Amino acid sequence: MSQLVLFAIDICAVVLLVFGLYFPRHRRRDLVVAYLGVNIGVLAVASALSSSNTGAGIGLGMALFGVLSIIRLRSTELDQHEVAYYFSALALGLLGALSTSALWLNGGLMGLIVLVMFLGDNKKLFRHYRHQVLVLDSAITDHVTLVAHLEQLLDARVHSVTVQRLDLVNETTTVDVRYALTERALTTAPTTPAHSGARR
Repeated sequence: MSQLVLFAIDICAVVLLVFGLYFPRHRRRDLVVAYLGVNIGVLAVASALSSSNTGAGIGLGMALFGVLSIIRLRSTELDQHEVAYYFSALALGLLGALSTSALWLNGGLMGLIVLVMFLGDNKKLFRHYRHQVLVLDSAITDHVTLVAHLEQLLDARVHSVTVQRLDLVNETTTVDVRYALTERALTTAPTTPAHSGARR
């Protein structure tokens, strides 16, 4: 009976994670299917393996899901927050499948996962901070000049700049920049630079 309760908690948790948090915030439909499929798949297989009373079978099953996860993550481009949702869905499935006498422990851990994702993926958290790859229409070799140019271009404070490509022939500079928008830029400017001289 306790196992059925865990299944129900897992289904409620993953529905809340996907339809209450992820989709309203990010609107990527294809990952909705992926998260639900991973969660229910892990729940089903881990439950079947745990009922066989073979520790080796459980270990092999978990290793298999780890390999499949790596393959899945390498087969398409995912942002880091999407990777976090992916592993959260997987962890919920595992917790729902583990037989335990302390039902509240598994249920509490599932709730903790959902709570952490709710807080960590909140857009109000570090809302000033941005990360972009920009292509500048000039070749800038001096780091101090590059930072000053980016701060003026983005109306922001630049925290980190990595030059990915410096093309002296075509006079372009490709940079990976992490910055914090000023309060004025946050309220008046779009999230992508509207100035001339840079393109994503």
